[in-house]
Amino acid sequence: MKLFFTWILLLSVAHLVAAQDGEIKGRILAQDNAPLDGVNVTLKNTKYGSLSTSEGKYALSAPAGNYTLIVSILGRNEKSQQVEIISGKVTNIDDIQLMESAISLGDAVITGQFEKQSLRNSVFQVRTIDSERIQQRGATSIQSVLNTELGIRFSNDPILGTTDIQLMGMSGQNVKILLDGVPMVDRGGTRESLGQIDINIIERIEIVEGPMSVIYGSDALAGVINVITKKGDGGDNLSINARIQEETINKEYNAFTKDGAHNASLGAAWQKSGFRVSGNISRNNSGGWQGELTGRAKTFLPKDQMLFTSVVGYTGKNWKAWYQFNGTDETIKLLGNVNAANSAGDKDYITKRWFHQAQGEYRLNEKLDFSGALSFTDYSRRTLSTNIDLNTGRRTLALDAAAQDKSIFTTTFFRGIAKYKVSPNVFLLPGIEINNNNSSGQRIKGSPTINEYAFFVSSELKITPAIKLSPGLRFLKNSVYDAPPVIPALNAKISLSKAFDLRMGYARGFRSPALRELYFDFHDASHSINGNVNLKAEYSDSFNSFLVWNSPEHSKTRFTSTLGAFYNIFHDRIDTALDPNDLTQTTYLNISLFKTTGFSLENKLHWKNLQATVGGNYVGTYNVILEDEEGLTDLPEFVWSPEVNTNLVYSFPKIGTSINFFYKFTGKKPAYLLTGTDPVSATLTQINSYHIADLTITKNFGKYLNIIAGSKNLFNTTSIRSTTVGEGHDATGPGFSGRSYFLGLNIHWSKN
Repeated sequence: MKLFFTWILLLSVAHLVAAQDGEIKGRILAQDNAPLDGVNVTLKNTKYGSLSTSEGKYALSAPAGNYTLIVSILGRNEKSQQVEIISGKVTNIDDIQLMESAISLGDAVITGQFEKQSLRNSVFQVRTIDSERIQQRGATSIQSVLNTELGIRFSNDPILGTTDIQLMGMSGQNVKILLDGVPMVDRGGTRESLGQIDINIIERIEIVEGPMSVIYGSDALAGVINVITKKGDGGDNLSINARIQEETINKEYNAFTKDGAHNASLGAAWQKSGFRVSGNISRNNSGGWQGELTGRAKTFLPKDQMLFTSVVGYTGKNWKAWYQFNGTDETIKLLGNVNAANSAGDKDYITKRWFHQAQGEYRLNEKLDFSGALSFTDYSRRTLSTNIDLNTGRRTLALDAAAQDKSIFTTTFFRGIAKYKVSPNVFLLPGIEINNNNSSGQRIKGSPTINEYAFFVSSELKITPAIKLSPGLRFLKNSVYDAPPVIPALNAKISLSKAFDLRMGYARGFRSPALRELYFDFHDASHSINGNVNLKAEYSDSFNSFLVWNSPEHSKTRFTSTLGAFYNIFHDRIDTALDPNDLTQTTYLNISLFKTTGFSLENKLHWKNLQATVGGNYVGTYNVILEDEEGLTDLPEFVWSPEVNTNLVYSFPKIGTSINFFYKFTGKKPAYLLTGTDPVSATLTQINSYHIADLTITKNFGKYLNIIAGSKNLFNTTSIRSTTVGEGHDATGPGFSGRSYFLGLNIHWSKN
């Protein structure tokens, strides 16, 4: 009986103690209002805690009293706030948003991924360039930023004022350019679109090496460059950004004329209760560079460029949608020399690009997400030829053949994707893609239309905690050319240990014939090239592997070393050749076999205030004359070119200053030239090696202002000697005009 009363007494006391407890409930969200799973929710200096669910919800019971609530998870900034727990009551806490930490943002990638994840967890080999690094470089164009990356080179056409990219030894027509995941439109193989994206709106650039044709379709044989624009952090805010930067072009500069480079930008963004509205306008003007030319002629052409951006969007509880407009109005001027009559012939290359895109995302539940993108591009390139009488200043239209020309390209694009989490170890990503391409112009045959329809499915399979596979297939149908019916890919990531990761991949890539190659006819005094509507798509078989070593996660020093190798074989390569039906004409034919291979080693170090990247590669390109001349069996299959690349950033936090140094060595670029047919003979030619280096200093003044100054092309490189064409501008540089100096002012004001 005594024992019975004792139990009654204990239960009563326990009930009284429990009655003093209270409960708090709430949700943990990301900056885009998506729920966060597995977040630690604790009461400071107590044993009480909980984890958020897949819906972001948490519930926590504790004795009545006032506490400090701590909310934390790896990769996001910790938050704390005061809470009161009331005895016997449930208190609902307002939603708590956790912003990604700076390290997390720098390491997170989305291109080709099933969900936003860290670089280390990605199956693909991805490199990122964030907005801070872009600013530290004093960059005014995307090309000048990408040129600092290992394995990326540029070719410059000073006559047309265009610049093209090379990646892993492959030209720009094999590199897919995306703006927020949506393809940019170019009129031919040259990736002019890279120079028509406003660098001031960029959040980061993601570079995926290797074929990505399953997810992104045509032209992604070498890889993908995805330019991701600023979207805000999701919180209520008002911000204004302004920038002005002046730069010499070699020794040419005048602040009140067009000599030198003059860049300015102004933008504003407003966010409130999930709504976001932003706009930006940039002006980039260059007076060109005369170089060794005389009179009015310029080695690098003057350019006037205006870039426009506007965004409006809304983020809800489980969905978000936005519309973005990007506009380009650009004029490149080719100035002719004065003739005996004191007149000259000039050409204006006028580009207008109006790019509209609407995107949306919807999370149905924790397992199923949908996303879609719809875009329309209206892109035109006009040649305006005029004659100017320098005696009177009167300018008239040139009347000779092909003097006036305008080509118009319009593209409507749609992509719809579902992301389905079958289980914690199986992800599926099915999608559809529709492309409608139209063109017209004086040199284009008729008004052709090309439609392409694709269905693709990619997946991610976690075979074991250490092995992750990503197989995929793309099925496509094109209305004009013979496209490969099925594009396969298989990528794998194997965690060999806590420090070592191995990535391997095989993919079939393809490149669609450009509208220029299909329909464009170009005839003048020195050219006679016709398009060929019977072209087939190029396709490639590509293999790559990357062995990555990462320093321990908790080490104060972060070090990553990546050893990579690749091998690509291209079939049905499109090239120019004599028309077999008319040997007086040149046309495009599927005639060439081409190969590239190479090795790379890149090391990244973060130690205290130092960030350093040092790497090198050795790239081999196929000796193409072996395809046509059987008598040249003693020649090597590949010709090789080395590259060394260094980026160093050192910060002085106490004085708000950072120093950025960049250096790149580009080795000799050899090639064999056929010199005789009876007997067959060839000679080795080469473009010589060269060095480039930049030095930039950034100084912060308070929260809102910084000044940047520096010098580019410290070695004063202007021309690269070639054993075949004498001295001229190198086809592997973004345009060398000698050493330049720049000074810039950046203002960033934010209400919060």
